[in-house]
Formats: sequence, C-alpha cells, structure tokens
Amino acid sequence: MLEDKAREVGRLIGQSDEYKAVKRSSDALAEDPQAANALRRMESIRQSAQQMIDRGEQPGAEMEQELDTLLEQVQVNAAYQRAVVAQDNFDKLMLRVNQWIADGIKAGASSSIITLG
Repeated sequence: MLEDKAREVGRLIGQSDEYKAVKRSSDALAEDPQAANALRRMESIRQSAQQMIDRGEQPGAEMEQELDTLLEQVQVNAAYQRAVVAQDNFDKLMLRVNQWIADGIKAGASSSIITLG
C-alpha cells in the first residue's frame, strides 16, 4: 500500500507544471550549443581541478579564470536562466511535498486509529 501511494505521488509530481517546466527548460538548454558547450567545459575543468586537489595539487589561476569566463557566459544565456528558474520552482514544490509528507507522518504517529487503505 505504501509503495502504491508513493508511486502515485511520483506520478502526480511528474505531471505537475513545475516538473514539465524543468523538463522543457533542460531540453532547451541541452539544445543550445553555446550553453551546452560552456557547461560541458565547466564540468571538465571542475573534474580536472578535483583530480588535482585529490593529488594534493592546487589548481592554477588559469583554470579559475576560464571557469569565471565560462560562468559569465552561461549566466547571461536565456536558456540557462529559464532552466535555473524552472529548477528553483520545482525545488520549492518538492519542499512543499516533503513538508506535507512530514505533516502526514506526524499526524499518523499521533493517531491511535489504524487504517489499512
């Protein structure tokens, strides 16, 4: 029963306007060559920097400068801005869902009535 209810909540979340907006904006971002390339390059630099740190090395200033430049490019990209807003709205929805679940847990824990469905 609990699994069925959780799947139903997941299905409803997947049908929400917030989730649909995240999906659309994510797809649009992936299709934007400038933004997609900049984001891939940023991830590559981040991974390289992490590997350097893991080896006890300090990433160079040129890596930091390239990241700053890429970040500036990405932040002014309209597709990226839409994706950030959509993700923020979805995150807010998920916070509300988690609060509703916590409220339900609290109510269920204090109830002496046992329900089976």
